[in-house]
Amino acid sequence: MVNNNEGMNMLCETRSVEQAGVDRNRRTRGRGLGVAAYAIACSLIYLSSNSAQAVPSFARQTGKPCAQCHVVAYGVALTAYGRQFKLNGYVWGDAKEEIPPLALMAQGGFTHTSKDQVDQPAPHFATNDNLSVDQVSAFYGGRITKNVGAFVQVTYSGEDRVTSWDNLDIRFANTASFGDHSLVYGVSVNNSPTVQDLWNSTPAWAYPYIGSELAATPAAGTMIAGGIGQLVLGATAYTMIDDHLYLEAGAYRGLSNHWLKNLGVGSDANPHMDGLSPYWRAAWQMDFTQHYFSVGAYGLNSKFQPDPAAPQEDKFNDVGFDATYQFTTDDARHSVSANFNVIHEKQTLDASFAAGDSASNSNHLNTVSLDVTYAYQQTWAASAGLFNTSGSTDMGLYAPDPVGGSLTGSPDSRGYILMLEYVPFGKLESYARPWLNVRLGLQYTGYTRFNGGDSNYDGFGRSASDNNTLFGFFWVAM
Repeated sequence: MVNNNEGMNMLCETRSVEQAGVDRNRRTRGRGLGVAAYAIACSLIYLSSNSAQAVPSFARQTGKPCAQCHVVAYGVALTAYGRQFKLNGYVWGDAKEEIPPLALMAQGGFTHTSKDQVDQPAPHFATNDNLSVDQVSAFYGGRITKNVGAFVQVTYSGEDRVTSWDNLDIRFANTASFGDHSLVYGVSVNNSPTVQDLWNSTPAWAYPYIGSELAATPAAGTMIAGGIGQLVLGATAYTMIDDHLYLEAGAYRGLSNHWLKNLGVGSDANPHMDGLSPYWRAAWQMDFTQHYFSVGAYGLNSKFQPDPAAPQEDKFNDVGFDATYQFTTDDARHSVSANFNVIHEKQTLDASFAAGDSASNSNHLNTVSLDVTYAYQQTWAASAGLFNTSGSTDMGLYAPDPVGGSLTGSPDSRGYILMLEYVPFGKLESYARPWLNVRLGLQYTGYTRFNGGDSNYDGFGRSASDNNTLFGFFWVAM
């Protein structure tokens, strides 16, 4: 992932990728009583680790270093070349490979929070100061036929101690021309909305690309930001016209208990999606050599039947707006990238309200994120991000509970992320290129508001700043 993007989505992105794998968000969802609780338990995608999309097998196929596709040598954020490589189905390159396009990745680190958590964040771990290997992933990444390529990830979770499928994106792509206009068109079969997206301003591959699996995270997250990742399978058709206008549309369908069990996710995570969930995406990009801009919008409509024996449904209507800016000097020594994203979700919770899991059948949730990264020689990177979540007060969805609850029934959370990274391998002149890729970093996440408050937010005396997290991480791919 990668994600994700938690893998690339170079891969990088983890969680980025939810960002990725069987993570803490999925464990929380599995304990939910209804789809509304399920969606709310999804941590903010930018606070979760997204699986990476920067797999070395892509580099072996193209004969180019990972830095060709990724802004900071090895990771998730894509360059213009990286976006085109993904758009065209992962098939570029004519390097002769003697082995299949397979790759391995490992992520982990040391997690310290300002105050101990009340309970263990996961079995076999302490309430604070944990050293962990969060995930180990295997990838198939590369060309299958002339017009078909794939990015397929399977992940072992160090917290859950289970192996499951992770990010999936299988593509057919081709080119055509009409008069003075050119286009790339294709189809993506994937298992998470936005995992197929080209921009790091959308949830699956969003900043910070990696995060601790053992720190407390806010209770609320939108459905499109990882809420149904790896629980569905869908197909979308897309086109890029004149390398400016990008259009995409398709739909997702929920998987059965049988398939979720076979894929390692487990039937307890089944949200019981009702019918198809339409997804759409539109974006406009402009490339002025050193400067690159994009703006776009996207959306997802989902319906769920938490209790298959009851007729009521929960409905989620998500609409997002995003923008990306990148600047790179001619010699590529300096680069700056920035991403902005806002999502509005309308929730109609008839099923959860009837079951007593929500206090209202009509709610909303808004998330906003902004991040900026400066990189020097694709080796040293400093970045900062802001995030904010706000929404309807609902004592059924957000009840008082130690650490993860809300005294006021509010989902409101906000804070910042600061990160320093060192990427010694993954560039043209790197040792053992492209087999060895390493990313080391120090990440600090601070909260000024958590689940509706800054002090005693959970009703048990905990402050938002008690969840501030220092995460020293490693990220290795080969």
